[in-house]
Amino acid sequence: MHRRTLLSAIAATSLLAVTTGCQADSSAATKDGTTTVTLALDWTPNTNHTGIYVAQAKGWFKDAGIDLRIVPYGSTAPETLLAAHKADFGISYQEGVTTARAAGADITSVYAVTQKTNVTIAVRAGRDDISSPKDLDGKTYAGFGAPYEKPLLQKVIQNAGGKGDFKQITLNTSAYAALYADKADFAMPMPTWEGLEAELSGKPLKNFQLSDYGFPAIYSTLVASSDRYLKKNPAVAKKFLAALDKGYRYAADHPDQAADLLVAQNKSVLTNTELVRKSERLLAKEYYKGPDGEIGTQSAERWQAFADFEYQAGLLVDEDGKKPAKAPDASEFFTDDYLPAAK
Repeated sequence: MHRRTLLSAIAATSLLAVTTGCQADSSAATKDGTTTVTLALDWTPNTNHTGIYVAQAKGWFKDAGIDLRIVPYGSTAPETLLAAHKADFGISYQEGVTTARAAGADITSVYAVTQKTNVTIAVRAGRDDISSPKDLDGKTYAGFGAPYEKPLLQKVIQNAGGKGDFKQITLNTSAYAALYADKADFAMPMPTWEGLEAELSGKPLKNFQLSDYGFPAIYSTLVASSDRYLKKNPAVAKKFLAALDKGYRYAADHPDQAADLLVAQNKSVLTNTELVRKSERLLAKEYYKGPDGEIGTQSAERWQAFADFEYQAGLLVDEDGKKPAKAPDASEFFTDDYLPAAK
């Protein structure tokens, strides 16, 4: 499982052109009275998607009157499909929504799958010469080629007492494989998948949490929709998110059973059941729930902190493709209004 790279400024602005002349929203009532709802995946099925498959297997979408159609990951990113109103919901991430929304795209985050940032800075476990991000000065970083990676790493390294000077290469293999092959000194893998995969492969990693060095927390996995869809289908949106929330709460409380349900529906993709179970247990223990046990909710402070970072790093453009004069108001990038607890 890999994270998708951040939408480029050009790709983000092109979302607006895609919306022109697009078809109507895909939700539609079927003959049996249920409503068809489409959900676009951001990658092949993995543990970030567990709540979806749990709710599907348990019949909770059906009980809510929803015929859920899962759209497999393809060449078109979920953000593009959502902004073009060709999908009702989609799996996304805070970087993608921030970039697209700042550029004027119709996309809104409605559910935070993970409350803890699901990416770390990692080096080989045996690198005794690297005890802090400040020791990464002059080293080589293996990344995904996304625009946000360099300023993010510079900020973390500088906050740790370093200069933020390092070399970059683009990954063509897994992060831990690149580190153990001495192609690079550090990378930013997902601890809930690649980190566990590295451990199971006998190539463990040493991790540095971004938040320990002053970088704002990120919603690494979230569910997004569009303002147009939400305003047109508020009741359906609330029913969908209630079933989805039930699925993720089940995964948080019953990780092994949830992992089994995920694998059962995706046997051809998820062949390493031990990895899936370990991933699900880690997500349940540290990532699904926030400090106060919250699941699914989002905060304006977290959204604004990351939008400010993106703006200060020069990574945002407005709907005209120009650098904005000020940081955007990120309170418009998300809503908790459709969650089960919302009034």
